[in-house]
Amino acid sequence: MPANNEVGAKIKSLREMRGVSQEELSERCGMSLEQIRKIEEGGVTTSLTPLLKLARGLGVRLGTFLDDSDLCDPVVTRGSGEGIEAVRFAGGTDRQSLDFHALAANKRDRNMEPFIIDVHDAKDDRHELSSHEGEEFIYVLKGKLEIVYGREKYQLAAGDSIYYDSIVPHHVHATGGQDARILAVVYTPH
Repeated sequence: MPANNEVGAKIKSLREMRGVSQEELSERCGMSLEQIRKIEEGGVTTSLTPLLKLARGLGVRLGTFLDDSDLCDPVVTRGSGEGIEAVRFAGGTDRQSLDFHALAANKRDRNMEPFIIDVHDAKDDRHELSSHEGEEFIYVLKGKLEIVYGREKYQLAAGDSIYYDSIVPHHVHATGGQDARILAVVYTPH
């Protein structure tokens, strides 16, 4: 998928610009060298957590991997996220995938990452929890979700929202045998 190649190429470019070897980045992020190589080559669809670790290890915002511009002006995105190029991330080992439609990719120096996310129905009931620094806000636009948050589970339907600290292990997945669509805002401290 070309979008993964672009994200991987940006990660590699940022790493090289900062004079950081893959080995050093591996140590900074607590990720395997092989995983970093695969991500940089664009040959693997990764989840959000490794990308957040890479951003932190490189000292950049997550959105830097999706940015195409150095604009300082406000960014207006028209429509419901349809037609905005999606970047697909794997949801862990459960074969679920998430299509991220960035809503502010051209906004420089932002502290929040707003997305429309298509949450595809998981292929099985095993869910790998992940955690990262920051906070997340999710508003369900359509479909049904289950949020596993620590030891708790929350059922959300269209019109419901949840706001949580993302340092607590969590997982977001569609339920009811159908895909869901959400508005998500992710904050990660620099």
